[in-house]
Amino acid sequence: MAESTPVAVSAPVSGGDLTRAEELVREPFLNEGEDAEVALAPGTARRAALDEALAELDAGAERPSTGWRRRWSLMLGLERLLSMEEPKLVDGTVLSAHQVDALSGTLIALTADAQADLEAGRAGPSAPSNGADADEPEELPSGELELEGDDDIADDDEPLDWDAAEEAEEEAAADAVTDDPGADRRFWFEHATGAGKTVAALGFVEASRGGGVLILTHRRNLVDQFNGELTDRGYKKRICAPLLGKDRSPVEGPVTVETYQWYVRNAGKISDDYTVVICDEAHTALGEKTSESIRQWVGPVFVGMTATGALIARHVTDLFPTQTSRFDLAQAARRGVIAPLRCVRIPPGAGVRSISKVPLRRGEVDQDFDQEELAELLDQAPFNLAIADLYKTRFKDVPGVVYSAGVAHAHNVADAFVAAGIKAKAVSGETPKRELTRILAAYERGEIDVLVNAQLLAEGWNSPRATVCLHLAPTASKRIYQQRVGRVTRRQQGKEAGIVVDFVHPATTNDDPVVTLHSLLDRDVYRGGAIVVGPVRRGRGRRLRVERRVVPVTADPERRAQVFERELWRIAVEHLTWGEQQVWAQLAGARVASNNWRRAKAMLHFDSTGELRRLFLIECLQRNRNSQLRVRALQEIGQLKDPEAFDIAVEIVGSWQRDERREGVKTLLQAMAERPMGRRDQASRWIWHLAEYSREVHEEYAVSRWPETKRLLGLLVNSSGGAHARNARRLVHATKKQDRRLSAALLAAALAHTPEAQQVLDGARMRLGRKPSALARELLRNFPKGRRKRAGRRRKKGGGGGGGGDQAAAAEAKAAKAAASAGEVSDGEPRELEEGAAGEGGGEDTGAKPRSKPRRRRTRKPASAGNGGPDGAAPDADGSEAGADGGETPDGEADEKPKRRRRRKPAAETAAGAESNGDAESAAAAETADAEADEKPRRRTRKKAADPVD
Repeated sequence: MAESTPVAVSAPVSGGDLTRAEELVREPFLNEGEDAEVALAPGTARRAALDEALAELDAGAERPSTGWRRRWSLMLGLERLLSMEEPKLVDGTVLSAHQVDALSGTLIALTADAQADLEAGRAGPSAPSNGADADEPEELPSGELELEGDDDIADDDEPLDWDAAEEAEEEAAADAVTDDPGADRRFWFEHATGAGKTVAALGFVEASRGGGVLILTHRRNLVDQFNGELTDRGYKKRICAPLLGKDRSPVEGPVTVETYQWYVRNAGKISDDYTVVICDEAHTALGEKTSESIRQWVGPVFVGMTATGALIARHVTDLFPTQTSRFDLAQAARRGVIAPLRCVRIPPGAGVRSISKVPLRRGEVDQDFDQEELAELLDQAPFNLAIADLYKTRFKDVPGVVYSAGVAHAHNVADAFVAAGIKAKAVSGETPKRELTRILAAYERGEIDVLVNAQLLAEGWNSPRATVCLHLAPTASKRIYQQRVGRVTRRQQGKEAGIVVDFVHPATTNDDPVVTLHSLLDRDVYRGGAIVVGPVRRGRGRRLRVERRVVPVTADPERRAQVFERELWRIAVEHLTWGEQQVWAQLAGARVASNNWRRAKAMLHFDSTGELRRLFLIECLQRNRNSQLRVRALQEIGQLKDPEAFDIAVEIVGSWQRDERREGVKTLLQAMAERPMGRRDQASRWIWHLAEYSREVHEEYAVSRWPETKRLLGLLVNSSGGAHARNARRLVHATKKQDRRLSAALLAAALAHTPEAQQVLDGARMRLGRKPSALARELLRNFPKGRRKRAGRRRKKGGGGGGGGDQAAAAEAKAAKAAASAGEVSDGEPRELEEGAAGEGGGEDTGAKPRSKPRRRRTRKPASAGNGGPDGAAPDADGSEAGADGGETPDGEADEKPKRRRRRKPAAETAAGAESNGDAESAAAAETADAEADEKPRRRTRKKAADPVD
């Protein structure tokens, strides 16, 4: 081919010349809406293409030369196609945004390359024929003067940063660049499987009207598939048989589809009519022979397209240096171009867990498991039957594709599926071409639901009907995994999402050798059956049950910590490692709230050791801000029967505030009173620690019970040295004469300052604590009841008005003082109600007006109460019987015999308590009130009922 001579022009181009040039090249130089002065300005790439076309017309050319078509034909065609408002193919198919990106990226690269050649004054590619070696560049003399003394430099004087190995690598890299002159005309783009790479390739066919297009693919069945697409899209007339040597196509812009094997066999003999070479599945062209054949053909524009280029980008860019567009799996799913992907993980059986022992083998591009050993491990009849039963149970009648480990394994799995009643068929590279075509057609018609294969259907096979991708044979290659997943990403009416089944443990992290969908997409959490990538479509068609809980699968510690922060109450704790389970229990204890307390406990149901629940409760005691939950945690620690946890709880309660500490002590004492806890010495020590935390409560009771308490405690506190120890012994001696409850209260209220006094008190406490549960019950009785204020309000509400109300309140206060000095009743209940009854009885002696009977909610009527007691006494104003006792209680009987009594006799018990404590005046006052109540029974209720109603 004669090389075209550039024409130096400065004058505008006439309309006639422009028309003649367009008829020659079959492409417009000026698109609709463009300004000729701008688009065809001198120095632009399009003006250079026009000038070279006019020069070839003047030379008598009837068709553009090979050099012109290689340099300008695709560029002008892309400009024409992209100048449309909606770029589309011959049949009207509108190109999507990512397909337009692939075309425009290639156009920008071609234009920039041509512009750089024009500025540098270089000619475009014009190799005489395919496979011809270019002339070796002549080495020109540099004219550099030799410096004197260069030969005299010794080896020791060489620069220190010089490295022979590094210099050899640089020279090898420089040689590689020199030996690849066509690298600047090889481009590639990445589009996810199912996103329309074939349509994007047809966009290049549409843009190359004046030049031939050669499409290379890696399998013969894909050749037929491409030819079918060309026919369906309106390019049937351009389909041409392979052109070799000097052959010329009978049609303009011929399109040929062939395999890489054909291309390698005919390297150096392919016709120069092909100006554009499209490499489908470009990652399969990275073999040594294929890549070498591509490098040898200098001149055509090579466009590689793949779905997995990012996974092997280093290898792809070695052959195709310039990437023009990227539209990966995640982008395609988010934009709705492909179907969303759901994922479910199924833990393999015990025999399959040894997959980690299968070695990895290095391939041409990446590494994968040794297929022979993998097949030997997986091809087991029980395992195959279990897989068939699993598919039938969870994916019945859902079309899918199963990837096995080898051809024999594929047939065995297919037989197991058929035995389970599933319409399945095995295919492989050994399947005859006609039979394979028949099987794939039957799958599309719905006569077959499951196709089992080793790797045959991993690339190039397109079936929108496929919904389930089952990775029965795991892979360590992300490229292979993504190709497999791409079989279920094509959208179809009624197909809600593609389902990916990974046979790994739910907690498998992304750094595991076995590739999963989450490691492929670098997702942080796994949620069974949920959408991993793509929009969630609220509608029918979902095939999987979505689990509520998630499992962190990212391998990055910081991102796992973020998952814990974000998904604390949704994490499946049983799938975490032991260390992370402990971290979760502590974090949950610190952050648990009232509304998710039960959920937190339920999430630890799997913990048979109880260690996690213990950590959860202790952390709740230490760090949770909710005081009610801290008390609740104390209650549950008391139920654990864990001495170590109980000991920690006792120490933590001592650090709380006063009111909360008192409630915590009460809770722990209650737990020890109900059930044995630890050894006896441990329990005794815990009880006295708790008593020390609540010293005020026990001192208050001891003082109210025995007035001598103040003097003894005062002597102990205000003394020192030997006197302090003597006072401690005096206190201990006094406790021996009292009942258990008072003795425990005195010892709990005592505070020693010297070791000798402390030893005296400890000895007495040890002797008293021989029965820890009984001691805990006695101390527990000293705590006030929580209903005192509420009962007092109700008594006040039922009082009469006027001066009688003041007198009744005074009498009530006097009776309360007497009851305080007498102590509590024998059943351990508070004396509020009895004090209230006595107070109201005292109010009657003042001559107050009869009061209306209040509603009785707290007090219980004695069994003998009716219209009158056994002695003929009538109930008083609040329904309590004033004089219904049958006798006085002997001294100390209420304390020594804590028998529960249903009949309450306020006055008599007050007198008995007063006598037992040496308070004769209080006892006499109580007996007087009792006698007056017996002598003057008043039936106010009847009088009130007889009065007229206002």
